[in-house]
Amino acid sequence: MRVFVTGATGAIGVHAVPALIEAGHEVTALARTPEKAAALTAQGATPVSVSLFDRAALADAFGGHDAVANLASAIPPMNRFLSNRAWAECAKVRTDGSAAVSGAALDAGVDRLVQESVSMIYRDHGARWIDEDHPIDHYPLARSNIAAETSANRFTEAGRTGVVLRFGWFYGPGAAHAEQMLAQARHHIAAQLGPSGSYVSSIHMADAGRAVAAALHAPAGTYNVVDDEPLTKREYADALAEAAGARAWIRGPGRAALLLGDRLTSLTRSIRVSNAKFREATGWAPEFPSAREGWRATALSR
Repeated sequence: MRVFVTGATGAIGVHAVPALIEAGHEVTALARTPEKAAALTAQGATPVSVSLFDRAALADAFGGHDAVANLASAIPPMNRFLSNRAWAECAKVRTDGSAAVSGAALDAGVDRLVQESVSMIYRDHGARWIDEDHPIDHYPLARSNIAAETSANRFTEAGRTGVVLRFGWFYGPGAAHAEQMLAQARHHIAAQLGPSGSYVSSIHMADAGRAVAAALHAPAGTYNVVDDEPLTKREYADALAEAAGARAWIRGPGRAALLLGDRLTSLTRSIRVSNAKFREATGWAPEFPSAREGWRATALSR
């Protein structure tokens, strides 16, 4: 297929582009700077400079492509994670940008749209397994993800194939916050956000990139892309400490993180998410079945 990728130099994009090329697809990718264009060219992609918010220009760029993978995001760094203002750009990208991408793909006659989303929009379900039919929550930071999903669903309603990928909590090479967490763990500080027995469903960046390529063969719909084995927050902190090779002297903020309310809702809730639907639809399977193996591999690569 001829595939156009937005967010191609972002956390998922740097893994998705080579995965798509390795799968035999011809990739065109959005690049905002000459340096990023050069990096994409080195990967084997064709860089294009166009605004994510210009529907007409995007439609011209999408012409002749079979699929568009919208991976554009703007997640703030950890030191600004609690600032509502820091999330404004990300909200614009996921709301206005996704609407422009979906509309332009329709205008250009593209058959398939793959849209990034997150599994953290599910409601807290404790230790119960969550599949794609479970209800989602509309807390403030989730609204832009829901808007992006709505744009992809409109694409499907127009007679095309829209695929929404609800990724787990990213970690691994390319995820800036994960690199910061690993550095903290090497100084005996293991992040544990929420009660120790609550669950976190994560996904290694390389597995996320391969999932984007696999999504080109999925029927229209919404799919969870997470590890095979979600870990409790305690187990996740242990896996991080073990990978860092440093015993955790400090674990936190634990239950105290709940006091920050909506600003950390996406990270403090308990979501034990199943990837069964995506595995069955595409044959995709994560190389790293849990964060234990994934964090270990991440630490060894550093």
